[in-house]
Amino acid sequence: MALMFPRLARNFARNGYYPTDEITLERTLQALTPATSGRMRICDPCAGEGVALAEAAHLLGRDQVQAFAVEYDRERADHARGLLDRVLHSDLFDTLISRQSFGLLWLNPPYGDLVADHSGASQYQGSGRRRLEKAFYQRCLPLLQYGGVMVLIVPHYVLDDEFTGWLSNHFAELRVYGAADPTFKQVVIFGIRVRRQDLARASTNQVRSRLQAIGAGQDQAEEIPASWPWEPYLVPSAANELEHFYRITLEPEQFAAEILRLRGLWPDFNLHFGQAGLQPRAPVRELSRWHLALALAAGAISGVVRSKSGRTLVVKGDTYKDKVRKTEFTEDEKGNVSEVRILTDRFIPIIRAWEMTPSSVHHGQVLIISSSPASTDVVPAVDEPVTAPLFNPGQIVMTAAISHLVETGQLNPTPALKRHLAGDWGELCDDDRASNQLALTHGDRLFSSYDIDAGDESRLWIITEADRSATTLLLPSDY
Repeated sequence: MALMFPRLARNFARNGYYPTDEITLERTLQALTPATSGRMRICDPCAGEGVALAEAAHLLGRDQVQAFAVEYDRERADHARGLLDRVLHSDLFDTLISRQSFGLLWLNPPYGDLVADHSGASQYQGSGRRRLEKAFYQRCLPLLQYGGVMVLIVPHYVLDDEFTGWLSNHFAELRVYGAADPTFKQVVIFGIRVRRQDLARASTNQVRSRLQAIGAGQDQAEEIPASWPWEPYLVPSAANELEHFYRITLEPEQFAAEILRLRGLWPDFNLHFGQAGLQPRAPVRELSRWHLALALAAGAISGVVRSKSGRTLVVKGDTYKDKVRKTEFTEDEKGNVSEVRILTDRFIPIIRAWEMTPSSVHHGQVLIISSSPASTDVVPAVDEPVTAPLFNPGQIVMTAAISHLVETGQLNPTPALKRHLAGDWGELCDDDRASNQLALTHGDRLFSSYDIDAGDESRLWIITEADRSATTLLLPSDY
């Protein structure tokens, strides 16, 4: 399958599209070999017309390979759909893709500086030069399974100290070669993803120094050989199921097709809204005061309550889990004293009532009732008004690492979450703060970063999806 002519490739480069030249592609594919058993799953997150990944799938055995791709340009995405199994027409940063799902990551990302209004700017974490290649690398690395093969094609001058540190800490058996066509000053980097503790420190330092020298122009990578001289990189079979591979926001064509399939937005009103007219069923017997208080504190009863005297309250109940710390001291026969710290879960109900009686002098105040020892039984919220969130957080979830810190009493994420919902983005640069402010208006993804003191962890991230369906609390190592 032939690639486009070099003259046309130079024209496409003006739009940030740098297709791999045919000779470099053929020589790169010689470095790959398929798994001996099982189905392989490969991915190109910046696929262009899909030719490179299609050639890779053909080499590995088309019947044993599932090829997935993401492409921003519509025409190129349509072309790639004719060659690959699944192609998303989307910005990579507007996708949800399962982690560690691919045995081969073919990454030839867009080239250029990362601007503040790019959708990935708020997620970029680094201290070096902010480049698109590095942002795409950070986004794509979690998609590759451990033991999987990466083929990275970037300009050599992108290999700064920061980028080479990432590569040497994430990959073993790193090799770098210059592209056969020097037009775009590209290098091809091969590597196998491994856990950091499995790397040999001596070889890591040597590889990093080599990459740094090439990036600084002090050394030149030799041209990729016409015949691969080393043992080829084995593309492993898929280790995990691909649970998620979709664009978060709908493509216009998808939305139009869905409306056509449904014969309009609301072809059957009762099907979509019939539940709204159902009357709630009364309980079998009258609830006691204890049952009512329990249901209220659990959040099962909320809404407007009117008393016989005419008082009107908007009531909302909730329950959260707290840790009760207890320290016990024991003494052995020799008089040695040992200290044991015990953390016990304690569920604390909290009920908020908003005074809405028109004639009341306390109109607009919030009363808080809680069993928490840190608060009184009834607290008027006069000095601390309740501020409405700037946006709907959707479902609030946390990673397993955050959950562990919370359960062990090392982290209370509530203050950071409140800051996030109030538009206090934490420790972000001015460009990222400006991106968040634009996201509030245009409905893009929101990102915050906060300093924490939780054992070995010093940074907490909070991300709200573009469609406001979920807000995730995570550590940088979870991303």
